[in-house]
Amino acid sequence: MKDKITAACLRNGRSPDAVQLLPASKTIASSRIQMACAAGCRAMGENKVQENTPQLCKLSMGMSGDFELAIEEGATIIRVSQAIFGIRATSDQYYWPEKTAQEPGSMKTAIVIRHVLFEDLGLLAPLLQEQNFAVRYLEAGLDDLSPARQADLLIVLGGPIGAFDEDKYPFILDELAVIKHRLSLKQATLGICLGAQLMARALGAAVAPMQQQEIGFAPLTLTAAGEKSPLHALQNQPVLHWHGDQFAIPQGATLLAASAQCPHQAFSLDNYALALQFHAEADCQRIEQWLIGHAAELAMAGAEPGLLRKQAAENRAALSSACRLLFTQWLNLLPQNRFHNE
Repeated sequence: MKDKITAACLRNGRSPDAVQLLPASKTIASSRIQMACAAGCRAMGENKVQENTPQLCKLSMGMSGDFELAIEEGATIIRVSQAIFGIRATSDQYYWPEKTAQEPGSMKTAIVIRHVLFEDLGLLAPLLQEQNFAVRYLEAGLDDLSPARQADLLIVLGGPIGAFDEDKYPFILDELAVIKHRLSLKQATLGICLGAQLMARALGAAVAPMQQQEIGFAPLTLTAAGEKSPLHALQNQPVLHWHGDQFAIPQGATLLAASAQCPHQAFSLDNYALALQFHAEADCQRIEQWLIGHAAELAMAGAEPGLLRKQAAENRAALSSACRLLFTQWLNLLPQNRFHNE
């Protein structure tokens, strides 16, 4: 096996040092590691997977009835594939459900388009694990977004740019194309802040600057439809707002919530798409990352980091529970026939 991997390295112009990624394992027999690596090499050599590394882990799961072993085999495949084929992705971009058993091929896929590192899944990450999603981040402006077209779930996160800023950030057009494609097929899609604005634009609605930025914790006012939706979990609960633009409600969409400063805080399309202007995903325990990462924006807006820090501490426990309920209920509403394992 080491000879085969060395040859694969040389064929692809990579260092044969990948052989060193096959140490003796105390938990997996060497034969299983070799099987996992062989599956990775075969898949990559036949161009069945290319940069979509999580599929390699699915191959591993198909070779093992023990899910925990399959996870470790999958991690080995990622490391070897990185070294042989120069894949950018690192293993911390992936999450696997923490379960002791799993039927091969039954895992769902979630692609997450991220614009800045600290605006990540936050509270959503453990929920997606529990709901049996294998999660992969795609970095906006760097990664090929085509895998997002076929994922069971797409989540588009926030970022400090505008939904109409393609003259400065051309990759926005790539994001819009993916979102339009998915919404046209009624595929499960969640947009947060910038992601919600991109969803609105993809559906033909306007996105425009507000008179004043909305930064801080404040409650929502739910519409009648919102009270009957998963957003009912946020009734009277202050949530984190951090935006200077707002979207109009697309034709055919349902307005779910407003705030004192922004009349359009959330909309949905049936049960398959949800757009949130506010940050229900944000983990208040990590608010310091937001305060550092957006320091210039806070200074320009005249927002006080100390107040945000205090609000985050006051709302952390209740907001975490409310947002967990919101996302759990929304995920459970997704049409199951939209999920596939191709």
